[in-house]
Amino acid sequence: TMERAALAEEAAEKLGLYRRDPGGWRGCRRAGEVAVSCRPSAEFAGSLYRGEGIVPASPEAVWECIKPVAGGLRTKWDQNVKDFEVVEAISDTVSVCRTTTPSAFMRIISPREFVDVVLIKQYEDGTMLSAATNVEHPLCPPQADFVRGFNYPCGCFCIPLPGEPDRTQLLTFFQTDLGGYLPQTVVDSFFPASIAGFYSNLTKAVKALNL
Repeated sequence: TMERAALAEEAAEKLGLYRRDPGGWRGCRRAGEVAVSCRPSAEFAGSLYRGEGIVPASPEAVWECIKPVAGGLRTKWDQNVKDFEVVEAISDTVSVCRTTTPSAFMRIISPREFVDVVLIKQYEDGTMLSAATNVEHPLCPPQADFVRGFNYPCGCFCIPLPGEPDRTQLLTFFQTDLGGYLPQTVVDSFFPASIAGFYSNLTKAVKALNL
């Protein structure tokens, strides 16, 4: 359990490094106020994606929509999250979670499952972070109906904008090995589109909830 908590802390530290490190990013998609860039991952043979955009809502409202908790709102608005469950709560801020995703990309990508240790952290300036990375867990053996994918350090920074209480900067990092035998071209076109979709669906959700 301590080892899993340490992995979560390490993932959060890596996200902090990604956030501060401007080098090597290449723009791969732009949609409205959202920019998606990528660079080769240092964790696995794929890409690290960075999404950056402004969501027209307070940090509290945005966090309410994205926070990784049992019974949270994510499954309601995020088309890439079918089910989310907390497998083990290690502490107030660290838990092991299982996420399943529906088939995607015209069913070329079949349903996936991910088991991650997730850390929630609040910084002094009000920024909220949710960080995750893959772990093994005895309560989550691989399931026949899903391809097991692996998230490497990934997550979201929900950043308040000084003097703009109704706008939030959302910085997201995704680096996911989808597993299975997907052509690289599919993976490379899926992620940028999926991240841009994440921002637009989140923006709609925040408006609909009127938080």
